Amino acid sequence: MFWDRHLQRLANSARILFDSRPQLLFKSSHNTMPSLSKPSSSSSMWESMVKSLVNDSMNKVMPIALKERRDEEELAVTVLFSGDFDKLSGMENVGIENMCKIFDVHVHLSGYVPPVFGFHGNGVSLAVVGRGRDVAEAKYSDWVRLRKSLEKLRPPTVTELLLSNDGDQILEGSVTNFFVVCRKHHMISGMAILVDMVALITMKPEDKCLQSNYAFEVQTAPISDGALPGVIRQLVIEVCLNKGIPVREVAPSWSKHELWEEAFITSSLRILQHVESIQVPIIWGLHESKCWNDIAWKEKQIEESPGMITQLIQKEIMARAGPGKEHIKQGFGEMADAPTSPAGGSHESGGEQSPHSGVREQDRYLPIANISRIMKKALPPNGKIAKDAKDTVQECVSEFISFITSEYANH
Repeated sequence: MFWDRHLQRLANSARILFDSRPQLLFKSSHNTMPSLSKPSSSSSMWESMVKSLVNDSMNKVMPIALKERRDEEELAVTVLFSGDFDKLSGMENVGIENMCKIFDVHVHLSGYVPPVFGFHGNGVSLAVVGRGRDVAEAKYSDWVRLRKSLEKLRPPTVTELLLSNDGDQILEGSVTNFFVVCRKHHMISGMAILVDMVALITMKPEDKCLQSNYAFEVQTAPISDGALPGVIRQLVIEVCLNKGIPVREVAPSWSKHELWEEAFITSSLRILQHVESIQVPIIWGLHESKCWNDIAWKEKQIEESPGMITQLIQKEIMARAGPGKEHIKQGFGEMADAPTSPAGGSHESGGEQSPHSGVREQDRYLPIANISRIMKKALPPNGKIAKDAKDTVQECVSEFISFITSEYANH
């Protein structure tokens, strides 16, 4: 999916490394990397060269991969783009014809079954463990080796590791970009957030200018702070701007994690996965030489099901991927074109089910996870809520918000 965007990012990474860290791009027979005196070429030249080299290799291997692929699998494509410094140093003129001769492209295709998006308990658990990458705006293979030192800090239940330079401002994941849906300040209630979210979903296109009035916003670290300009990251931002969802490129701050309503990560293979929990060391800076079980952690539980904004963004991204892709990572409600399994929707829900979607009609308005989170805030830490109580409140709140939004739409 989004093949041209991936080729453009590969070309940008190669150009950035050529200019700033050639040792990450070139192999050399010298013990130390000589200084690079050749001037970098234009972005368009890099894109043209990379596209030509990669597509040539893809045309050779794709027929074989398609023949061996199983019906339920997608194809994962990995491209290794590297240069030979000894060949470059012998060149007098650097042009696209000569540049193609100094670079090698290795393409690996493999089948994989993508995880289904939206199932209860199918989210990810994260832990903040390491500092941000050097030359973060480029993607390079040496990071596979460098990030191994972080693995000793990974708690057993953690799916992905997050990076931060100070233990507060979260930059990105080790192989993903990180997003949160955040309330704008402490005084905003959970009910106000729900009203705004439903109003956003039912809003008319001409009312998108009202997005600054919403009580929440989507946040992700800017590229300038040290985050990879991932393909899906950019798509999330584009979807937010197109759908009128408030979005701001600012590093999510752990010190404000109580304001986080939803969180998700993005990558080329995961596309988008909701976050269930995040762990951060209580004392930052003292954990780098220890193992995970020597660290005292503090943890934020979010929800086992994706929130409304996460669902909306994921649906729009999959729609942009083209016909036939909408079902790949979806497993709930009206966002799933494929039949859902009994695990779809929310495990906390009971009641009647739609024969088409596998979830109750109320779930089309408000996820039970959002309702449950707000109800728990009014209870003591050890308090529990009966399933019938959640169902009743969900139905009442859904009807109430549906009425408000319909009145808003009519006026």
